[in-house]
Amino acid sequence: MAIGSELKSDLSNWNPNNPETWDSRRAWLTLWVTTYSMILAFCTWYIVSTVAPHLNKVGFDLTREQLYWLTSMPGLAAGVFRLIWMFLPPILGTRKLITISSLLLLIPMLGWTFAVRDSSTPYSVLLLLSLACGIGGGIFSGYMPSTGYFFPMAKQGTALGTQAGIGNFGMSIIQILGPWVMGFGLFGTAALTPQMTVEGPIFLHNIGLVLVPWVVLAAILAWLLLRDVPIKANFRQQIDIFGNRNTWFLMLIYTMTFGAFSGFAAQFALLINNTYGITSPFANEPNVVRGATYAFLPPLIASAVRVIWGPLCDRFGGAIWTFVSGIGMTISIFVAAVFLNPDQMTDYKGFLAAMFTLFFFAGIGNAGTFKQMPMIMPPRQAGGVIGFTAAIAAFGPFFVGVALANLDNRAFFIGCGIYFAFCTILTWIMYARPNAPHPG
Repeated sequence: MAIGSELKSDLSNWNPNNPETWDSRRAWLTLWVTTYSMILAFCTWYIVSTVAPHLNKVGFDLTREQLYWLTSMPGLAAGVFRLIWMFLPPILGTRKLITISSLLLLIPMLGWTFAVRDSSTPYSVLLLLSLACGIGGGIFSGYMPSTGYFFPMAKQGTALGTQAGIGNFGMSIIQILGPWVMGFGLFGTAALTPQMTVEGPIFLHNIGLVLVPWVVLAAILAWLLLRDVPIKANFRQQIDIFGNRNTWFLMLIYTMTFGAFSGFAAQFALLINNTYGITSPFANEPNVVRGATYAFLPPLIASAVRVIWGPLCDRFGGAIWTFVSGIGMTISIFVAAVFLNPDQMTDYKGFLAAMFTLFFFAGIGNAGTFKQMPMIMPPRQAGGVIGFTAAIAAFGPFFVGVALANLDNRAFFIGCGIYFAFCTILTWIMYARPNAPHPG
């Protein structure tokens, strides 16, 4: 007998590809609770990119390179944490995984709340707190496979595109919410007085503090509403994914799409400031560009596109859209490179147009690759590959930050374009062309 619309706690016979054992309401409830927690996780991941541009205003004395390193550390940590979280879904189960992960987000939130209030806080402490923010990016590799267990293959593109896309909105939310909540006292915490700047008082600590009650709510909802599916595997059983060459090919491709997206999004405000803005040769221009004005747009664009393209990937396949994404990203990164050594400030319009185009196509690729994985692999392996590829791609903010701090920016952009072209060709040969060995 079909389960129907009942939300039964016994999922021992769960098989999403069998209408007799699949409860769509249970699946979508799991997706929405998990996505709510993921939004907060991505907010946490990008706390540093929101706080960093204001640190020197409140009394810190950090160099350009130190600020780039601060905003790079969450990417480094997220990649490491994802390598851990990718193994947890079949070990912990969905309920414990989401509950515990949500509570761990309190560490960087509260840490940054108090650290920014004292400009004598050692740089080493700021680096550790930046690493802690990587928890927010790391849990993605546990959340996505866990949610994927609940949906049939025909709906994987829509489900994973919706969750990842809406979850990615957290990167934009903190970029918008942060500057706003800096302007007033929060939650009646009169003891947390504002920090003084030349522009007036700001409550910089609110960027971390504002998220705390919502994370507590996420943990409560996860514990009360979520259940586990009968997919279990220990660590040894899960490492079989590394014997499949598609794991490595998809890792390279997803590093192009999500790695570039997350990396350039995390550094976008600083990149604008250093090229056209308040720390550039145009700093004294009357209409100088401010990176914070545009910082929320990259994740907003890519995240919205990822949600929209999920159903399109279900209809037409993920591989062809990943291929289209690669073409668009390759062209746009080469165009952006032209505007990295500007002669006049008005060149920033061309730079922004190229970068926004890059983020648009990255969103398409993010949806496409995540549709490919469950089509190519069996469910448990697909979950592992999703977690692993997401882990490697999460190093994007670290590598992009280090490169921008230490390399010629134009040369780095051109190098990225060459890598994008390679991944696009790989996608065509292995997955997108007619009679490809692994269509998806």
